[in-house]
Amino acid sequence: MSDATRKILVTSALPYANGSLHLGHLLEQIQTDIWVRFQKLRGHNCTYVCADDAHGTAIMLKAEQMGITPEALIDEVNAEHRQDTADFLVRFDNYYSTHSPENKHYSELIYNRLKAKGHIAERTIVQAYDPVKNLFLADRFIKGTCPRCKADDQYGDNCEACGATYTPAELINPRSAISGATPVNKESTHFFFKLPEFDAFLKEWTRSGTLQNEVANKLAEWLESGLQEWDISRDAPYFGFEIPGEKDKFFYVWLDAPIGYMASFQDYCNREGVDFDEFWNKDSNAELYHFIGKDIISFHSLFWPSMLHAADFRTPTAVNAHGFLTVNGKKMSKSRGTFIKARTYLDHLDPEYLRYYFAAKLTSSVDDLDLNLEDFVQRVNSDLVGKVVNIASRCAGFISKKFDGALADTDAAPELTAEFQAAAETIAQYYEKREYGRAIRDIMALADKANQYIADKAPWVLAKQEGMEAEVQAVCTAGINLFRLLIVYLKPVLPQLAERSEAFLQDQLNWASAETLLLGSRISTFTALLTRVEMDKVNAMIDASKEEQAAATAPAVKGPLADEPIAETIDIADFAKLDLRVALIAKAEHVEGAEKLLRLTLDLGGETRNVFSGIKSAYKPEDLEGKLTIMIANLAPRKMKFGLSEGMVLAAGPGGKDLWLLEPHAGAQPGMRIK
Repeated sequence: MSDATRKILVTSALPYANGSLHLGHLLEQIQTDIWVRFQKLRGHNCTYVCADDAHGTAIMLKAEQMGITPEALIDEVNAEHRQDTADFLVRFDNYYSTHSPENKHYSELIYNRLKAKGHIAERTIVQAYDPVKNLFLADRFIKGTCPRCKADDQYGDNCEACGATYTPAELINPRSAISGATPVNKESTHFFFKLPEFDAFLKEWTRSGTLQNEVANKLAEWLESGLQEWDISRDAPYFGFEIPGEKDKFFYVWLDAPIGYMASFQDYCNREGVDFDEFWNKDSNAELYHFIGKDIISFHSLFWPSMLHAADFRTPTAVNAHGFLTVNGKKMSKSRGTFIKARTYLDHLDPEYLRYYFAAKLTSSVDDLDLNLEDFVQRVNSDLVGKVVNIASRCAGFISKKFDGALADTDAAPELTAEFQAAAETIAQYYEKREYGRAIRDIMALADKANQYIADKAPWVLAKQEGMEAEVQAVCTAGINLFRLLIVYLKPVLPQLAERSEAFLQDQLNWASAETLLLGSRISTFTALLTRVEMDKVNAMIDASKEEQAAATAPAVKGPLADEPIAETIDIADFAKLDLRVALIAKAEHVEGAEKLLRLTLDLGGETRNVFSGIKSAYKPEDLEGKLTIMIANLAPRKMKFGLSEGMVLAAGPGGKDLWLLEPHAGAQPGMRIK
């Protein structure tokens, strides 16, 4: 029997909103999803929320590189992330974004409470500054030669060649990774969270059972060496939330990222009518669990609980950290094709294969997990197809053909059934403690016993003997019930297999289903529940990953008249797809809140289009109206922060004031196609 109904809120770390999910992300989300599904099967009130981490310089720069707004970028990535996780059967109760009004509210609320209590310091610091891009540079946006081993092209805080750590000022020949310019030192006022004031609180909290022992031990080393104040501000330009009462000062992305858990849950509460305070009030009796990677432990186990504590919110019940994912014993590699995107995997393989393999190897520790691809194929085929599904396939045919789908009224293997049922609580405790690998081992040991029982009874032999019909029905009924119990235990890991099995069994399963049997009821005709993994599909996935990497890193050809690389070649068929049309600029106007854009109303000979163009630095709106230009008329519309852009006008030049709209030949008319 399960314990009393619990109120549980669960989160996993927020994926960054500037790129696709890969299998490393899925390791964490699958681990979390299994735990949440288990809690729900036990009948608990368990809610799983997550969001995209949508702020920061990196997102601002990538959006600029793509020629779109940061809002458009994070919307695109959010939609992709939602689809990928859904296809991996990760069932969020809410998936949101840190770029939300709820997150702005709670970020300002927490900051203002910290400030009111004297936990915020203000002082002037000196930072590296890019004089070309006019922005302060984080360490990772500075590159140069390592001061120790002299390796070139190293980041501003550590050397990947020799492992040395240093400050950007120590780099030899430092340069901005954004513009290539030599950084200069510049003063700026920054705001700091006074983390050292929470030393006593953290020493107690980190040893209160909220963390794995190895994590608590590592944090103890940091605490003993002394905490430093945490810089929580960044200077404009920056994509994020402006600090209340300050001009051109923004919250550092890592301040509002974990607050995104609260924001996502608030959005869920607004929709579902749930009381937010029941879960986040400092006196809450609900449970709060974070699942994270070991690389972000300091943020979740030092900064985050201290902020919550100081702002009068509850702290996490537990922070569950996991290790990194390796593939074939090595760090994921783009060149080897083992840096596998979620979508690339889904294009070739069933998501439940990976869910099962991860579960079979996951423990409650922070050890790394290795995805050995040959072992992956062998284990899935052996365990799921050769053991679990095999039980149903060996028994179902006899029940359907000889007994019209009817199961026997009595259990022919009560001792074996009792052993299966008695395992429920042990397996439940393994799931509860995130010892999924132990749960899977116990489940597969039971599957071996079920297969041995069927092999010993040999219903295919009994079926040939006269007068043994009842024995055949009883043996196969026992086999079907053993299979059903295994599916109950595997349902958190394999929800799709469980769903197909429920249709076959004509039964809805939860954890309490282990206490009952199907006797005297009917089953549906058996159809294949799961197919074998084919190694050639695994190899095709690896090849596809290599091709993606090759396309992304194809060497650029330098143009003879400029330093800008020439893009990857296309053929004439690609070029022929462009529908180039003459357009009359009927209206041009500034776009409120946009530094580089003009809104153009274009007339294509009776059809009007709205286009946003980044030509503000070179043109005044009043000088454009009445001019003819050339546009790509069949470009898919793009949703931007300022509205829908329905095409693209063509311009050339190095940028700034040196930018010229292309104009058609004399006599051209709006709507005319350029060939």
